[in-house]
Amino acid sequence: MLNDLYEILKESLKKLLASRTFILGVFFVFLFGVLAVQLFKLQIIEGEEYQENYMAKTEKTIKLAGTRGNIYDRNGNLLAYNQLAYNVTIQDNGDYTTTAERNRMLLLLVQILNRHGEKVRGEFAVAIEPSGEMVYTTSSETARKRFISDYYGLKSPSELDAEDGSTPSDITPREMFDAKFKDYGLDKLTDEDGDPVTLTDEEALGIINIRYTMGFTAYQKYMTTTIASNVSRETMTDVLENSADLKGVAIEETTLRVYNDSVYFAPIIGYTGKVWDDELEKLKETNPDYELTDLVGKTGIEASMEPELQGKKGSQTMYVNSTGRIVEIVEKTDPKAGNDVYLTIDRDLQIGIYNLLEQQLAGIITNKLVNRDLEETDYKKGSNIPIPVKDVYFQLINNNVLDMDAFSAPEASQVEKSIYAKYSQSREQTLSWIRSELLNENAAPMASLGEDQKSYMQYIYSYLVSQEVVMRDRIDRDSEAYQAWAAETVSLREYLYKGIAENWIDTTKLKMEDKYSDADHIYQILVDYVIGDLETDSEFSKRIYKYLINGGSVTGKELCLALYSQNILAYDEAEVRMLEANGDEYAFQFIRQKISDIEITPAQLALDPCSAGCVVTDVKTGEVRALVTYPSYDNNKFSGTVDAEYYNKLNNDMSLPLFNNATQAQKAPGSTFKPIMAVAALEEKAIGLSETVNCTGMYQEITPHMRCWIYPGQHGPLDAEHGIMNSCNVFFADMGHRLSMDENGTYSPELGIEKIRKYAAMFGLDETSGIEISEKSPQMTTEKPEASSIGQANHSYSNVQLARYITAIANRGTVFKLSLLDKLTDSQGNLITDYTPEVRSTVDIADSTWNVVHSGMRKVISDGSAKKIFSDLEVDIAGKTGTAEELKNGHIINHAFFVSFAPYQDPEIAVTVNIPYGYSSSNAATAAKNIYRYYYGYTDLDYILNNSALNVSNVEIGD
Repeated sequence: MLNDLYEILKESLKKLLASRTFILGVFFVFLFGVLAVQLFKLQIIEGEEYQENYMAKTEKTIKLAGTRGNIYDRNGNLLAYNQLAYNVTIQDNGDYTTTAERNRMLLLLVQILNRHGEKVRGEFAVAIEPSGEMVYTTSSETARKRFISDYYGLKSPSELDAEDGSTPSDITPREMFDAKFKDYGLDKLTDEDGDPVTLTDEEALGIINIRYTMGFTAYQKYMTTTIASNVSRETMTDVLENSADLKGVAIEETTLRVYNDSVYFAPIIGYTGKVWDDELEKLKETNPDYELTDLVGKTGIEASMEPELQGKKGSQTMYVNSTGRIVEIVEKTDPKAGNDVYLTIDRDLQIGIYNLLEQQLAGIITNKLVNRDLEETDYKKGSNIPIPVKDVYFQLINNNVLDMDAFSAPEASQVEKSIYAKYSQSREQTLSWIRSELLNENAAPMASLGEDQKSYMQYIYSYLVSQEVVMRDRIDRDSEAYQAWAAETVSLREYLYKGIAENWIDTTKLKMEDKYSDADHIYQILVDYVIGDLETDSEFSKRIYKYLINGGSVTGKELCLALYSQNILAYDEAEVRMLEANGDEYAFQFIRQKISDIEITPAQLALDPCSAGCVVTDVKTGEVRALVTYPSYDNNKFSGTVDAEYYNKLNNDMSLPLFNNATQAQKAPGSTFKPIMAVAALEEKAIGLSETVNCTGMYQEITPHMRCWIYPGQHGPLDAEHGIMNSCNVFFADMGHRLSMDENGTYSPELGIEKIRKYAAMFGLDETSGIEISEKSPQMTTEKPEASSIGQANHSYSNVQLARYITAIANRGTVFKLSLLDKLTDSQGNLITDYTPEVRSTVDIADSTWNVVHSGMRKVISDGSAKKIFSDLEVDIAGKTGTAEELKNGHIINHAFFVSFAPYQDPEIAVTVNIPYGYSSSNAATAAKNIYRYYYGYTDLDYILNNSALNVSNVEIGD
């Protein structure tokens, strides 16, 4: 049986080995075996190595920004902090294979954002004004050129204006928009059915902005680009509901920089924004973690304390797939919060002073307002020049308080339509006259034109200069043509013809097709160019309104009613009826009251005076308690990204809200410089303690003679103390003259200037004050020792520089580097640095000299011409008034200054006030008086915030 089984198996095996199927099966088994061994080797033995090699190709590391530190005032009041917000972001995940698909998605996204009033945030610095005009949104000419160089893909603005004409710096926003419109295929956009899609400019600009901004991170597809910041919940919901059609778009949680009490603190704190290329290089020198997408401090404390506030970045290591989508996060290091900065500024003091300055300015304007035109006799004295109410009415339009475009809107009120009808008729007549006059071979010379006609022609010439059609640098100032133009003995037509002949008219700006046209043809094109631009030029429109208002065609009554129509004033039916029922005198009283109640602010009117500054220092420490500039702005509108519409409004505001009147407004110090001159004269032995100078009202040692302010009166004999008290120009001119005498008795103005500069420098007036924000450098005098001695000549100092000087006077010689910084803590409140202002130098002079200066400044308040202002002040102060004169439009106008310290017996604080175009130093002194009353608790913040215009002192200050 076993043998039979053996034979069967033997026979079967023999057949199997002879079978082709068996051989093939063995071969396949062998192959599968080899494959199994190889797989085991790849996955088990060498799997980790291969996995690491594969993953290394897709590993990415990104930085995680830390939370920015907070900013507080000296008492712990929060001024700047971070608030939870949500951004709309976009990432190029490769989901769209065609340009049309991408553009359709972006159009949907932009339409959603526009529907909810959100603004696309991006690097394409172009915006659309309500008029439809496109403008750059850059903050300066430098920034504009930086943007344009980025647009061309250049490394720096220095590469602009290439000889081949490929990179012109004068490219207009509209030209840039049109170029990108085509580059991005928006001119060929179709819907899914292939039908053309028409875009509005707003929609197209939104898409361009997104695509342009995404281009900066095109090489890092895993990076997201923020396109809308701090969006509403409604926007978030709409985006998420359309997420299927918005591939790559997401809602991300972030933080927004928020500023409390922003208007009061914006000039000090500043704001944050996207880092620029040149900034990035500098920041990387101290911290290599900075990236081009970072938000950094741009101005103010945000900028000067950037390294401390920024914090330390964390990092996130991740794996991404080939389209840039995150697959896995493998390592994460949390960022570290920035440190907190405490300022020396007192929040309530800052707010109170800002409102006091505004109230003082409102008081000056209402005091000077008159319902009549001015006569030449009104300009005889700078402290008495009235303000005609027509100037106020015009400023409502000129400073964009009233919206000219709204006058012609379909929903315009009846009074707005009436105003616009008068304007339209006048514009048509004016443009017709201009064209006729420009083309008239017998055009009238400038001198024979009426005031309005001459103004229009001058405007055209200025406009051509601004557009660089007229190249002023090519004009020969000695030529007969120029001399005739300056003398107004020729017409604008004749002068422009000369420009064509003399080649200072740039015909390339006129975009002429024929480069070889004759003069008549060129001039005709020039006229068409001018007329075409004037038809849409808002500044020219304002000039038409000016003469309509001056001539009484557009009345104050109508403009006051328009304030209600445009919701500038809260609607008051009774007031509207009274305005409608009464005439010009009622309108005058109405607008005067609105200014007094500060419903219409000095900043809105932008009439002189419309600005002021104040610095309060601790004289014992050099810490700044308040640094106030009026007017100001809301830095929340600049947080992270600039609100283009708001920025343009500020940039066109004639009251200059972006200009810091405490640190940048520089004027001659006037009589506030006289205490330094007293120190110089006493220390240089130019005069003895008891020696006197006889003031006769006129200083006759120099030519021309110098009048004292008391002329034709006289002060009589004065020593140094009473020279300060009486602010006698004769006394201090004589001090400057004496300092100019060498040991041989020879008069040397250079020697006098050298000594004046020496003592000015001793009190820190040769350099900036030390504060940690931007400040204009001072200018010490270089000429006329006698004029310099009374604070005139070419001295030029800012309020904060005078504040440092008077601080040193108050504390008897310690010149601090003023500081805005109190301390630095970590995010848990642990002290890192306790800042103490640095002592810059010490003024080492005799006690007797200090006594004279202090006593003289006290007597200014207690016995001098300022006595009536301060007679009821509860605190004993010492001070010095100052009036600096300036020639403006052919008339002398005054800038008002006051420097002071208190209490006189043991000084604690110094207060300096400047009011450009402030009529009289009595106005600056009155403001300071109210500041002292508030600081020492005789008024409170609630009282100030609910107050109206302050009374203006009628005291005649002698300085």
